[in-house]
Amino acid sequence: MVLSTAVRLAASRPSGRASLINFLGKDGWAARLSAPVPAAAAAPAAAATATASSTAAPAAPVPQQVASPITVAPETVTTVPPSMYEDTAASNMRKIISRRLTESKATVPHFYTSIEIPLDSILSLRKVLAKEFDTKVSVNDFIIKASAMALRDVPEVNGTFDAKTQSQRTFESVDISVAVATPTGLITPIVPSTQGLSLTDISAKVKDLATRARDNKLAPEEFQGGTFTISNLGMFGISEFSAVINPPQGAILAVGGGERKIVPGNVNVETGEKEKPKIQTTMTARLSADRRVVDEATAALFMGALKEYMNQPKLMML
Repeated sequence: MVLSTAVRLAASRPSGRASLINFLGKDGWAARLSAPVPAAAAAPAAAATATASSTAAPAAPVPQQVASPITVAPETVTTVPPSMYEDTAASNMRKIISRRLTESKATVPHFYTSIEIPLDSILSLRKVLAKEFDTKVSVNDFIIKASAMALRDVPEVNGTFDAKTQSQRTFESVDISVAVATPTGLITPIVPSTQGLSLTDISAKVKDLATRARDNKLAPEEFQGGTFTISNLGMFGISEFSAVINPPQGAILAVGGGERKIVPGNVNVETGEKEKPKIQTTMTARLSADRRVVDEATAALFMGALKEYMNQPKLMML
């Protein structure tokens, strides 16, 4: 839009000169060029001439242009009536979670690696265990066991970072923290020495810890510590997500739910024969790792080992 008139805002300076901000359109520039010299600009020139010709008579003070005050309209804030909401004070657990996770995201250098893992072998084995041995174990129990064995094979991921001493520490024992949702917030009870437990032992331990966690009956040593955390939201219909590291632990595994997908068949390199496409149930696992403890190559080794154990669940029973 072309402005027909000049809009000028003048603000005084300590030197006596007036700074001029002009918002000029085409017509405004023409008016500006043809306008007479302002008195404020002519006065310094006249004063300089008088000073040069006669030093006896002091120069008259230059009148200072005073900017007119600008009226600022107060900001109007529309608020929701108190009758339409309710404030709830944060519990002690919520305050601790807020402080620790905010500190984690602000100070821990997160990086992420994801992998898709087939679940058909796990689902088939679960049916066999339930039918022939009357043993019920969940997919999450398999994930915990497979993670423990992968951590045993790649011990660098089974570590923590000490911010005070700026050192990393690895552990021989795999103590996996399992995220459990409670009415007051998320808590992570620990399954100690997970690498030496069977699937049925892990299943019984997790059920006991989860029940007592929801009833607020856990002892401090049962949820403080741990070397690695698993958070599974598959039962809530979440396909994938990224979890926040629980310091001082070096990594956390975020697990989504299984989804049926059409996958292309394998190709025989020697003969060139192609298998037919098939429907496969896969889940997405994403590792959030502390770059001070784990590097990208190590994270890839761990995720590859996890996939191998999940794809061949019989290896977990050896």
